[in-house]
Amino acid sequence: MMLAPATALSLGLRVLSEAPDASAALVAAQTPPGLHTDLPALRRLAADCDVVTFDHEHVPPEHLRTLEASGAVLRPSAAALVHAQDKLVMRERLRGIGVPCPQWAPVRTAGDLVDFGERAGWPIVLKTPRGGYDGKGVLVASTVADAADWLDRLDGEGALLAEEKVDFRRELAVLVARSPMGQAAAWPVVETVQQNGICTEVIAPAPGLSPAFAASATEAALRIAGALDVTGVLAVELFETGSEDCPEFVVNELAMRPHNSGHWTIDGSVTSQFEQHLRAVLDLPLGDTSPRARWTVMANVLGGDYPDLYPTYKHLLAHDPALKVHLYGKSVRPGRKLGHVTVCGDDLADLRERARHAADYIQGVVTQ
Repeated sequence: MMLAPATALSLGLRVLSEAPDASAALVAAQTPPGLHTDLPALRRLAADCDVVTFDHEHVPPEHLRTLEASGAVLRPSAAALVHAQDKLVMRERLRGIGVPCPQWAPVRTAGDLVDFGERAGWPIVLKTPRGGYDGKGVLVASTVADAADWLDRLDGEGALLAEEKVDFRRELAVLVARSPMGQAAAWPVVETVQQNGICTEVIAPAPGLSPAFAASATEAALRIAGALDVTGVLAVELFETGSEDCPEFVVNELAMRPHNSGHWTIDGSVTSQFEQHLRAVLDLPLGDTSPRARWTVMANVLGGDYPDLYPTYKHLLAHDPALKVHLYGKSVRPGRKLGHVTVCGDDLADLRERARHAADYIQGVVTQ
């Protein structure tokens, strides 16, 4: 998804590809093979690049520091990216800059967990500090016994992140971008809808937000980007708490890359998150983040009953000519994110129905 804006800006793009049939390898001309955990492969990639950036947070931090020590330019830097790689590091830093967070603590033993549960109230949420995504690496525990396996796996090393189970009204996300020169830009705050730990829908902008609340959430995201010295796109996932009359928020997660909550910007914003990320990491002037329509709704397409998606989206393109379909070239597996659909317009209820129907039709949830 970064290839189209890179081509428009006449930028060369090299992508480290784990397999010849990986999504990026199907479209990018230069896809040297290698795993993100393979330091020699990372060195070879960095040697041919002016700037190295990321589409996930799973490159080992020690590899990133080695690349920087050898002269590679990483954006975001290893020092910034660790806040998206390690949730304990993130929580400590966000507390230091005064950003609202859930109650949290590192836990290493059953005693630690009991102490936190009594302080924050049961049930509590346990997270693995590194490696979790799309609901993986998250456990809701009502008792210490529920977490026994997780504590046993620590085997005396490391810690888990314990958080209060937040009573939230809905989930929101703020997407911002920041460049080395210090320029920053933000898109409208969006609402994200999750099912089984996976984002299924994004509504831009989030309905019913007051200008003051939206400004406060955006200010917090920009403050995080500045304090952590982020370069590129930063996604800040929020829980909206409080009451309808007096809403508040706490920060749930960070991602320092183009993010699923920002895929709507491809069709719904003057500058997409993918073009903006390129501009930011190359220290080019940032683009306009204004919406192109009053509302944009994106629905994720998950793997379902159909191994071949072509007949389904061919039907949808005829059924709804204003629908935009984006498929990622992935093999079909139940529950796997295979793509997304986007619709823009003035009638929010209609847009949500059309986007949901399209995603369900591609999955095989509905057949007409």
